[in-house]
Formats: sequence, C-alpha cells, structure tokens
Amino acid sequence: HALMVQYLFAAYSLGGPQVAPQYRETVERWQETILGIAKEEMGHLITVENVLRLLSGPLNFDREDFPYDAEFYPFDFTFERLTLDSLSKYIYAEMPADWTEPPSKEVKRRARQANHHEQLHAVHELFDLMISTISNPALVPDECFRPETVGQQASWNEWGRGYAHGARGSALQGSQPRTPDLIIRTVDSRASAVDALHAIAEQGEAMTREMEQFSHFRRFLDIYLEWEKILKADPKFDPSRPVVTNPIVEDSFAPRQDKVSMDPGHRNVITAPLTFYYAHLLNVRYRLLLSALNHALHLYGALDATNEPTARGEVITLIFSEMYKTLPLPAVLVHPPLRDNAPATKAPAGPPFQMPYTLDIPQEESDRWRWHRDMVVASQHLLDLISALEKDPRRQGYVAALKESDADLIGLMNRIIAKSDKRMEVTA
Repeated sequence: HALMVQYLFAAYSLGGPQVAPQYRETVERWQETILGIAKEEMGHLITVENVLRLLSGPLNFDREDFPYDAEFYPFDFTFERLTLDSLSKYIYAEMPADWTEPPSKEVKRRARQANHHEQLHAVHELFDLMISTISNPALVPDECFRPETVGQQASWNEWGRGYAHGARGSALQGSQPRTPDLIIRTVDSRASAVDALHAIAEQGEAMTREMEQFSHFRRFLDIYLEWEKILKADPKFDPSRPVVTNPIVEDSFAPRQDKVSMDPGHRNVITAPLTFYYAHLLNVRYRLLLSALNHALHLYGALDATNEPTARGEVITLIFSEMYKTLPLPAVLVHPPLRDNAPATKAPAGPPFQMPYTLDIPQEESDRWRWHRDMVVASQHLLDLISALEKDPRRQGYVAALKESDADLIGLMNRIIAKSDKRMEVTA
C-alpha cells in the first residue's frame, strides 16, 4: 500500500512545460510504466489480504502517512517528485538480493543519501521472512489455515477486469514487451499461500531470468539508465514538475507563514482555497475506496445471483466505478498552487492521499452503505465549493460530470440500503 501511493505520486509528478518536446513521449512512457507498477502493487495488496483471510488474521489496509521508518519499510515514507534520487530508492526497494552489476553501487549510494543515510530495506527481506514463516508448521500449524475463507477472498474474476495478458500500461511501450498480468490469487492452503507470496516477490525483484524484463526492479532500472543517457546529452533535462513534498490538508485553509520546503521530512500544508477543496475531495474518495475494499472482503458469494447483483457484486461495482471517477483528481492536483502567494509554476501542490482517521466499517450491511453514502454526500458539498471557484473549462466539465454521477450513486445507495433493511426485517 505504501509503495503503491508513493509510486502514484511520483508518476503524476512527471510531465509539465519544462519537458522539451523531443522528450515528451519518453516521459509519458515512464509515467505509464510507473502507473502500471502501482496497479501491480494494488494486486499484491489484495493477494496479501487473501493470505491474511486464510490465516484468520485481521485485514490490514493501513500504512504510514508521512516520514516514518520501521524495520520492514524500504525507506522513509515520502511523497516526492520523481528524481534520480527518489528513483534510486524505488530500485533499491525492488532489487534482488544478489544485484551487484553496474550501476548497483551508484544506485545504492544515491538511495542511502536520499534516505538521510538511514538504513534501507529491500522488499525481498520481508517476503523471505513471510515465506519462511508460513512454510514452517512449527511456527504456523495446520490448524491456523481456514480454506473456507476462499469465498470471502478477492479473486481474479472479480478484480482482474481488463488487466489480462498485459492489456494495460503498455500503450507507449513500442517494441518493448507488454506488461505482466496483475497477481490476484485466492489461497486455500499453506502451499497456495507460499506460491502466491513467491509470485509477488518475483514480480517485484525477478528471481528468474525469464521474468526479469517484467519485474518492477528492471522497469525502474531501465528508466534510470535511460534518464542518465539523456542527461549526458542534455544536462538541464528534468522530467518532473516542481510539486512539493508531502502535501497535506488540515481542517481549514488559514494562511500560514512557514516556508514551502522540498525537504523529505517536511509537511507542506495546502492553503490555496481551490487546491484545498480538490485535495479534500481526493482524500474523501480515497477513504471511500479503502472502506469499500474492506467491505468487499467481508462478504461471501459470487458477483451475481440469478437476476440481480449480490451484495458483494454491488460493492465491487462501486469500487471499480470509484477508481475510474477518481482517476483524474491526482492529475488535477499537480497543477494548482499550494499557497495563494506561491505561483503554481514554482510550488504546485500534488495529491495528498492522506489516510482517514479510521478504516473501521460498521457491522451491519445497511449501515456500511450508509457509511459509504456519507462520504459521497461530503464529496457533493466539496464539489459545490469547487464549482464556485473553478474557472478552467475542462475541470468544470469534470466537476459537473462527477456531481451528476454522485447524485445517481446516492440514489443507488438509497435503494441498496432500503433493500438491505427489508432483508433484516424479514430475518429478524
């Protein structure tokens, strides 16, 4: 989860007017690559939740929010524009244990420097420990596995829509190979859990030669090598907008006197009114996505019954609809200013992706939908405020379309709540 959102922030920082025309297609291709890797991290997250389900463990969608280190986090959590330094940290996180060929020394040096010379960790350290632990019956006895939870787990048929055979994240790759499938696996035994974790580890670090070209490690490293080659010909090349590090929103946008900082350990508070409302809107929709994902993995059953969607199908439809509707928001937020007194060309905000105060969901099905509806109602209020301030015609169109879609969504949620309440009355 942490890697996914940091990769998203870095990807959306790419582009801008400072990129010369001859490099724009290259930078767009890099962005597409990193967004594809972020989608694969989402598949990894869902599969690990399935393993937690199999072990009767609590689901865990939490992550650290801003600069923080722990034993298995690869590097200090930081939302930052893509640079060779931040890219080095991503390569380090995804690298195989035995990576020694050039430019390994340079990348590792850059990564340590970018992480304040603090200890970094490669993701394989965590997966090695998980695999060895789950493989050991003395540490995880057979009785800990609950194969009956497969009905609650996320499956490829539900979550792999449109992502088969590399059919996403490869439109600009030219002659390069298509991207790999998302890894979304149900698990019903010790062996299948270990196989799933091995598959995730391989997609990250590529432990076999035949998978290396598809790995996160190799794709990040290819960007690094291509970037260095461009710099030799054009030392002023910069593919990223000057978005600030760690943008956040607070409860109000009162003016602030502190300076905008690009220091990875600093939070930059958004106070420009329009940017503030867009950032809050993204945070509310992000919370809705996480809550709905948590909701879906608490439900049994197929997506459809004989003639209507099941409860599980309704939630998963909500999630996919929400992902498509929210997709433009991070891209919008790399344009407006952080502060009214700081020009957008010097300090654009960037998407905050702040964690909600709670990821708990209500126990009853109808109350869960009321929970989701409250977030959509909150979004409508923010959209009204944005409408009053937004002057850009394209963004005005997006806001109007989202308002109309949300009105339909609230009507659908009301019908689901009424239907769920009626079921409860019948069974009471």
